[in-house]
Amino acid sequence: MLILFFIVPLYIIIDVDRHVHDMRIKQFMEMTIYRKILALSMLIATTFAQADVNDEVPTISPTATYTDINGEETESNEMSGQAPLVGRFKANPSNVEGYTATYEWRFTKEGETSPYLTRYEEETEYTFNKAGSHSIVVYATFTKGDDVIQYGQEYWDETGPMRVTISESKLEMPNAFSPNGDGINDIYKAKDGYQSIVEFHAYIFNRWGQKLFEWTNPADGWDGKYKGKDVAQGVYFVLVEAKGADGRTYKIKRDVNLLRGFTESTTNGGTTE
Repeated sequence: MLILFFIVPLYIIIDVDRHVHDMRIKQFMEMTIYRKILALSMLIATTFAQADVNDEVPTISPTATYTDINGEETESNEMSGQAPLVGRFKANPSNVEGYTATYEWRFTKEGETSPYLTRYEEETEYTFNKAGSHSIVVYATFTKGDDVIQYGQEYWDETGPMRVTISESKLEMPNAFSPNGDGINDIYKAKDGYQSIVEFHAYIFNRWGQKLFEWTNPADGWDGKYKGKDVAQGVYFVLVEAKGADGRTYKIKRDVNLLRGFTESTTNGGTTE
């Protein structure tokens, strides 16, 4: 009985120890499997993340900014104004790392099939001096090995080209002005409302044919002085040679009445015919 007493506890101890050992092995295996699953998940996530990066293809987002004759800037894909109008165009590519890019800007007049101007840079600038409607597109190609991404006619058929409309020209000169220092009609210049004038040259002569003044910008004009001194009130002569964006040429010859004693209350700014 004594022997049996010792044998039974020993068996129990051995059995408990074996159970603990099995539990530790099981926990170790579970931990190992968990670590492998975690590592595999991280690898898969990294792979997919890398795949997402690799799946980003080059794109373009063309924009246009215009500066008018007054120096005011406008950003728009459609613009109407008078010449000269300066346009700055950008392709704005993205996701181009590792790619070789080429660009082709095409400027085309409405009703024509062939562009009148082609440029090959990512950004370009052009001054519009011709009346009418102009369309502007950029064809972009991105190459990396055998991978070629193109933005051509199909892209522009879907988005629509950028457009610029230049108005027809207009130019008139007044027949009088009153440089009396009241700040009203003190300068002899083109009438307000002139537009799309791309070339301009004006001359003032006295009655003996002596040139007193000349200027080349319709926004500027004559202040009624010669060599810094006021000229006498009287009749002078203006000659204007100009050209419009629509191809129209101007050659204006007329008398100019210099009226120092007049004010705005006695004359309509010297602009009446």
